Amino acid sequence: MRTRLNILVGVVMLVAALPSLADESAATKITRAMSAGPSNISAGATIMDVDGTVLREGDNGWTCMPGIGPGDDHPMCNDAVWVRLMAAAGAGADFQTDRIGLSYMLQGDAHVNNADPSDTEQNEGEVWVQEGPHLMVVVPKAALLGVSDDPYNGGPYVMWGDTPYAHIMVPTTNDKLR
Repeated sequence: MRTRLNILVGVVMLVAALPSLADESAATKITRAMSAGPSNISAGATIMDVDGTVLREGDNGWTCMPGIGPGDDHPMCNDAVWVRLMAAAGAGADFQTDRIGLSYMLQGDAHVNNADPSDTEQNEGEVWVQEGPHLMVVVPKAALLGVSDDPYNGGPYVMWGDTPYAHIMVPTTNDKLR
Protein backbone atom coordinates (compact mmCIF):
# COMPACT_ATOMS: atom_id res chain seq x y z
CA MET A 1 0.00 0.00 0.00
CA ARG A 2 2.91 2.36 0.77
CA THR A 3 4.28 1.85 -2.77
CA ARG A 4 0.93 2.71 -4.33
CA LEU A 5 0.71 5.83 -2.18
CA ASN A 6 4.19 6.88 -3.34
CA ILE A 7 3.11 6.35 -6.95
CA LEU A 8 -0.04 8.40 -6.32
CA VAL A 9 2.02 11.22 -4.83
CA GLY A 10 4.35 11.10 -7.86
CA VAL A 11 1.45 11.26 -10.31
CA VAL A 12 -0.12 14.14 -8.40
CA MET A 13 3.18 16.03 -8.40
CA LEU A 14 3.50 15.52 -12.17
CA VAL A 15 0.00 16.85 -12.71
CA ALA A 16 0.90 19.84 -10.52
CA ALA A 17 3.36 20.91 -13.19
CA LEU A 18 0.48 21.66 -15.53
CA PRO A 19 0.13 25.43 -15.86
CA SER A 20 -3.69 25.57 -15.79
CA LEU A 21 -4.02 25.12 -12.02
CA ALA A 22 -0.53 26.18 -10.97
CA ASP A 23 -1.06 29.70 -12.35
CA GLU A 24 -4.40 30.33 -10.68
CA SER A 25 -4.85 33.43 -8.56
CA ALA A 26 -5.45 33.18 -4.83
CA ALA A 27 -8.92 34.67 -5.36
CA THR A 28 -9.83 31.90 -7.82
CA LYS A 29 -8.59 29.22 -5.42
CA ILE A 30 -10.51 30.78 -2.52
CA THR A 31 -13.72 30.90 -4.56
CA ARG A 32 -13.36 27.24 -5.60
CA ALA A 33 -12.48 26.15 -2.04
CA MET A 34 -15.54 27.92 -0.65
CA SER A 35 -17.78 26.14 -3.19
CA ALA A 36 -17.05 22.80 -1.49
CA GLY A 37 -19.26 23.41 1.52
CA PRO A 38 -22.41 25.20 2.59
CA SER A 39 -21.89 28.97 2.59
CA ASN A 40 -22.53 29.24 6.33
CA ILE A 41 -19.47 26.99 6.86
CA SER A 42 -17.15 28.11 4.06
CA ALA A 43 -17.69 31.83 4.78
CA GLY A 44 -15.86 31.48 8.11
CA ALA A 45 -13.45 28.69 7.16
CA THR A 46 -9.71 28.91 6.84
CA ILE A 47 -8.83 28.53 3.16
CA MET A 48 -5.67 26.50 2.66
CA ASP A 49 -4.01 25.83 -0.68
CA VAL A 50 -3.02 22.27 -1.56
CA ASP A 51 0.60 23.02 -0.62
CA GLY A 52 -0.43 24.09 2.90
CA THR A 53 -0.27 27.84 2.30
CA VAL A 54 -3.05 29.64 4.15
CA LEU A 55 -4.85 31.82 1.60
CA ARG A 56 -7.32 33.22 4.14
CA GLU A 57 -7.58 32.86 7.90
CA GLY A 58 -10.88 31.62 9.27
CA ASP A 59 -12.60 31.61 12.63
CA ASN A 60 -14.98 28.64 12.73
CA GLY A 61 -12.68 25.59 12.94
CA TRP A 62 -13.27 24.47 9.33
CA THR A 63 -10.62 24.29 6.61
CA CYS A 64 -11.55 24.44 2.93
CA MET A 65 -9.16 23.61 0.10
CA PRO A 66 -9.39 24.27 -3.66
CA GLY A 67 -8.35 20.66 -4.35
CA ILE A 68 -7.18 17.54 -2.58
CA GLY A 69 -3.60 17.69 -3.83
CA PRO A 70 -1.43 19.52 -6.35
CA GLY A 71 -3.12 19.65 -9.76
CA ASP A 72 -6.52 18.57 -8.40
CA ASP A 73 -9.55 20.86 -8.67
CA HIS A 74 -12.07 18.96 -6.50
CA PRO A 75 -12.55 21.28 -3.51
CA MET A 76 -13.35 20.10 -0.01
CA CYS A 77 -14.23 21.61 3.38
CA ASN A 78 -13.04 19.68 6.45
CA ASP A 79 -13.63 19.87 10.16
CA ALA A 80 -10.68 19.29 12.51
CA VAL A 81 -11.10 15.49 12.51
CA TRP A 82 -10.99 15.38 8.70
CA VAL A 83 -7.93 17.64 8.66
CA ARG A 84 -6.21 14.98 10.80
CA LEU A 85 -7.46 12.17 8.52
CA MET A 86 -6.15 13.96 5.41
CA ALA A 87 -2.75 14.54 7.02
CA ALA A 88 -2.51 10.87 8.03
CA ALA A 89 -3.57 9.67 4.56
CA GLY A 90 -1.06 12.00 2.89
CA ALA A 91 1.71 10.59 5.09
CA GLY A 92 0.54 6.98 4.80
CA ALA A 93 0.18 6.98 8.59
CA ASP A 94 -2.35 5.29 10.82
CA PHE A 95 -5.54 7.17 11.68
CA GLN A 96 -8.11 6.57 14.39
CA THR A 97 -10.85 8.76 15.80
CA ASP A 98 -13.06 8.64 18.85
CA ARG A 99 -15.52 11.17 17.45
CA ILE A 100 -17.43 12.01 14.29
CA GLY A 101 -15.68 14.06 11.61
CA LEU A 102 -17.32 15.78 8.64
CA SER A 103 -16.14 16.80 5.19
CA TYR A 104 -18.08 18.39 2.34
CA MET A 105 -17.35 17.94 -1.37
CA LEU A 106 -20.34 19.67 -2.90
CA GLN A 107 -18.58 19.97 -6.28
CA GLY A 108 -17.96 16.21 -6.47
CA ASP A 109 -14.80 14.15 -6.43
CA ALA A 110 -12.32 12.50 -8.78
CA HIS A 111 -12.66 8.90 -10.01
CA VAL A 112 -11.32 6.75 -7.14
CA ASN A 113 -11.07 3.14 -6.06
CA ASN A 114 -13.73 2.53 -3.40
CA ALA A 115 -11.48 0.07 -1.53
CA ASP A 116 -7.96 1.51 -1.85
CA PRO A 117 -7.14 5.23 -1.57
CA SER A 118 -3.68 4.77 -3.04
CA ASP A 119 -4.75 2.91 -6.20
CA THR A 120 -4.12 4.93 -9.36
CA GLU A 121 -4.93 2.39 -12.05
CA GLN A 122 -8.28 0.69 -12.52
CA ASN A 123 -8.02 -3.09 -12.85
CA GLU A 124 -10.55 -5.84 -13.56
CA GLY A 125 -12.77 -6.57 -10.57
CA GLU A 126 -12.12 -3.31 -8.72
CA VAL A 127 -14.97 -0.97 -7.82
CA TRP A 128 -14.28 2.62 -8.83
CA VAL A 129 -16.62 5.56 -8.38
CA GLN A 130 -16.73 9.25 -9.24
CA GLU A 131 -19.15 10.69 -6.75
CA GLY A 132 -21.09 13.87 -7.41
CA PRO A 133 -21.84 16.27 -4.54
CA HIS A 134 -21.50 14.51 -1.21
CA LEU A 135 -20.79 14.66 2.50
CA MET A 136 -18.19 12.37 4.07
CA VAL A 137 -18.48 11.18 7.65
CA VAL A 138 -15.63 9.54 9.53
CA VAL A 139 -16.61 7.68 12.69
CA PRO A 140 -14.94 5.27 15.09
CA LYS A 141 -14.35 2.11 13.04
CA ALA A 142 -16.83 -0.01 15.05
CA ALA A 143 -19.65 2.34 14.00
CA LEU A 144 -19.22 1.25 10.35
CA LEU A 145 -20.56 -2.25 11.03
CA GLY A 146 -23.63 -2.93 8.93
CA VAL A 147 -23.13 -0.01 6.52
CA SER A 148 -22.94 -1.12 2.88
CA ASP A 149 -19.69 -0.71 0.97
CA ASP A 150 -21.51 -0.66 -2.39
CA PRO A 151 -21.32 2.82 -3.95
CA TYR A 152 -24.15 1.90 -6.32
CA ASN A 153 -26.65 0.89 -3.60
CA GLY A 154 -28.66 4.11 -3.87
CA GLY A 155 -27.59 5.60 -0.54
CA PRO A 156 -24.73 6.04 1.92
CA TYR A 157 -21.83 3.60 1.73
CA VAL A 158 -18.42 2.94 3.24
CA MET A 159 -15.38 3.99 1.23
CA TRP A 160 -11.90 2.60 1.97
CA GLY A 161 -13.42 0.25 4.57
CA ASP A 162 -10.37 -1.95 5.13
CA THR A 163 -8.01 1.00 5.63
CA PRO A 164 -7.44 3.42 8.52
CA TYR A 165 -9.19 6.06 6.39
CA ALA A 166 -12.60 4.31 6.25
CA HIS A 167 -15.51 6.72 6.11
CA ILE A 168 -19.15 6.95 5.09
CA MET A 169 -19.95 8.62 1.78
CA VAL A 170 -23.34 10.36 1.78
CA PRO A 171 -24.37 11.39 -1.75
CA THR A 172 -26.49 14.55 -1.85
CA THR A 173 -27.83 13.92 -5.37
CA ASN A 174 -29.04 10.84 -7.19
CA ASP A 175 -26.34 10.79 -9.86
CA LYS A 176 -22.76 9.59 -9.93
CA LEU A 177 -20.43 11.58 -12.18
CA ARG A 178 -18.81 8.39 -13.51
